[in-house]
Amino acid sequence: MKKTLAAAAAAAAGALLAVQVSLPAQAATGSTFNSTSNPVLFVHGYTGDASNWNTMADRFRADGWPSTYLDQWSYDWHQSNVTTAQQLSAEVDRLLTATGANKVDIVSHSMGGLSSRYYLKNLDGTARVDAWVSLGGPNHGTDSANSCLDTSCTEMRIGSDFLAALNSGDETPGSARYATWWSPCDTVINPDSSVALSGATNTRTACLSHTGLMTDATVYAQTRDMINR
Repeated sequence: MKKTLAAAAAAAAGALLAVQVSLPAQAATGSTFNSTSNPVLFVHGYTGDASNWNTMADRFRADGWPSTYLDQWSYDWHQSNVTTAQQLSAEVDRLLTATGANKVDIVSHSMGGLSSRYYLKNLDGTARVDAWVSLGGPNHGTDSANSCLDTSCTEMRIGSDFLAALNSGDETPGSARYATWWSPCDTVINPDSSVALSGATNTRTACLSHTGLMTDATVYAQTRDMINR
């Protein structure tokens, strides 16, 4: 798919060039579950489901996270991201009650980053989220959404009213830690610069597919070390 840089994503391009970071695949500390680790809520993307996270969740378990701390959440991906954000809020509260934790970490893929960002920005999510991760998120839109008609997908179009409101003001509000990962070989998110957020740690990966961001071992290790500190 030919990539074109739309005017609505121009500001994100500058952020992408300025904040690209390459994190080490393994961190010296903080790489295994400990008393300060938070439960992890996984939010899939458009056309996805909870099983998309099986590989990553298994890796977290291998590093000591109990299954009760790993929430592979599913939702109706046809609906507005606003509706999903409201349901996500209830799921966060459920997870906190079930685990007794004070905060959660959110790991999102693709469109899952939009509903979870809406939750942080508009539904007091920053009080309940310690770290937020976006893997291949269309944070400033993607031209791949031009051919779909679901409410959620039209909200991913470059210049949509939903994205304009979501990206207005501070793109990374509150005290939560924000991080994004983007691949130069991701043919779903166009332009690549859409992923990066001002105020986040924005990382370029190796040549990975859109779905490969969820299963790559290096991206997993970097995600784990980012949230678990």
